[in-house]
Amino acid sequence: MNKIVIIFFFLFAIKIQSQEEKSLTLKEAINYSLENKAEVKKAKLQVENSEYLIQEVRSRALPQISLNGGLTYNPILQTTIIDGANFGQPGTSIKATFGQTWSSIAGVSLTQNLFDESVITGLKAAKSTREFYQINNQLTEEEIIEIVASNYYMVYVQREQLKVLDSNYVNTSKVKNVIEGQFENGLARKIDLDRILVKLSNISNLRKQVFNALQMQENALKFYMGMPIETKISLPQVVFEIYPQSLEEIPNTENRTEYMLLKKNEELLEFQKKNMEAAYYPTLSLSGNYNYFGQGSKIPLGGSSSDEVYWSDFSSIGLNLRIPIFTGLATHAKVRQADIDLLIIKEDLHDTKLALDLAYENAKNQINNNLNMISDQKENVQLSQQVLSNIQNNYFQGLASLTELLDAENAYIVAQNNYTTAILDYKLAEIQLLKSKGELKILTK
Repeated sequence: MNKIVIIFFFLFAIKIQSQEEKSLTLKEAINYSLENKAEVKKAKLQVENSEYLIQEVRSRALPQISLNGGLTYNPILQTTIIDGANFGQPGTSIKATFGQTWSSIAGVSLTQNLFDESVITGLKAAKSTREFYQINNQLTEEEIIEIVASNYYMVYVQREQLKVLDSNYVNTSKVKNVIEGQFENGLARKIDLDRILVKLSNISNLRKQVFNALQMQENALKFYMGMPIETKISLPQVVFEIYPQSLEEIPNTENRTEYMLLKKNEELLEFQKKNMEAAYYPTLSLSGNYNYFGQGSKIPLGGSSSDEVYWSDFSSIGLNLRIPIFTGLATHAKVRQADIDLLIIKEDLHDTKLALDLAYENAKNQINNNLNMISDQKENVQLSQQVLSNIQNNYFQGLASLTELLDAENAYIVAQNNYTTAILDYKLAEIQLLKSKGELKILTK
């Protein structure tokens, strides 16, 4: 009985623990996604698969060895008419039957490519394919870091907006309590009490909307992390650092993962063209085989001459040369298609470089604008807080109207929300700047 109780409490503790919130810093969220997101796992599998692609191409340069065998039953043997003069019977024809009722053959064959330009090109292309998937894996990780970091900051901002509404609800409730007391003592009007109740209702409804949006944003974050949606998460109370970024050093676009991936793809297209051109080259291969042949009136397997089964062996070695002469211009057409593909990717490289340079300039400008915006909004928050505090004191002393108080509260909420939005805009611009400089991996450290 005691064991059952212990097991019950153990399982209950596990269930309770599984329902606890998982605290996530930005670094933890990103590293979790790099281990669990499907896109990252698939990119790593493609890198692993590229090793097998290399093995497949390499096999074409290695000897190809196979065993073969067969058993044949001939119920009716072929009859051939032979001139009897060959057997000392001129003027006659002799019917001769060739072969045996049963025949069996077993042997081994070998083929070895001595020269095949397509094999040489294929080996080089296979190694480049591995590098292509390695770069693609790096690009996938950067894309996941970008989207997870962006969603993490969005969750943070909505949580801050929720805290602002909660704080405002508490403060407005205090004002409501004061007005209720004044109204009961005949010192406040019914309309003032109604207005403050409407204000509380509006704050409550707005809080529900923000809370619902927060839940959806958290679910989106968990999805991009590859985390089960039912997992409860929390963000630690941190103040995001806002500091000027280094904007003097212009990043080298050619070191960007997107550009490197296109360059590697261009290299693969070069190999594709060479593979097409390999059809112009001759091929040379060596072949050999050795066979053991048995025939007789009975099944040859296991038989000997005493069983009227006769065995013999034979072999051959061949050198095979193939020189292409005319292919109906098919090879020429394929080579020209490869040339067009190369011209297209060169245009893609040029356009991508322009796009990456544009992204850097935009991110740099956005960083500068957001730094100024944050400074302005921070001053607005401090100023609106002072104004609200003064008007609250004046209101309780009868020196300010309820309208002034409500306007001051609204201004304070707007200022706080504008400040958190400015922080969000800055952090999103910071992500784009790190991306344009190829430094997103900094967020994982």
